[in-house]
Amino acid sequence: MQEQNVIPINNTNNRFAQIQITDLSPSEQASLIQLAITALEQQHLPGQTLSSPDATRDYLRLLLAKRRNEVFGILFLDNRHRVLCLEELFQGTLDGASVYPRVVVQRALACNAGAVILYHNHPSGLPEPSRADEAITGKLADALKLIDVRVLDHIIVGSEGTVSLAEHGLL
Repeated sequence: MQEQNVIPINNTNNRFAQIQITDLSPSEQASLIQLAITALEQQHLPGQTLSSPDATRDYLRLLLAKRRNEVFGILFLDNRHRVLCLEELFQGTLDGASVYPRVVVQRALACNAGAVILYHNHPSGLPEPSRADEAITGKLADALKLIDVRVLDHIIVGSEGTVSLAEHGLL
């Protein structure tokens, strides 16, 4: 059984393999989070092919897990799933954000996207999809299908983890 405060890394030549969170000051923890975001951003730069679904979920979780209000964004991709851009399109309140399919379609056309990954956060921390989440996903998928843009996934982020609607068969 691993100690909870040790970040599990298998590489014995890794300087970070034995870092214990309890040994880090709050400012060092913030720096570590920023370093992780920067490292994951490098995998999501325009022109980069997404390295894995896990890396994308980790990146979105780092970006959104601590947000106090709900935000909805889209990762726009070309037909080969290379990143074109990542945009936070809608900001909401503690428990919701209004999402407008017209705006999503406009941005997809402007980015010349062939596919998208939708994402939003749940400030409550629980990433479980609501009926409203499922409904807007379907509405956006239908609207984007009209312009030949595929919705690959909708990832919901909470401080307790992430949920992929595609992996749950809800897409």
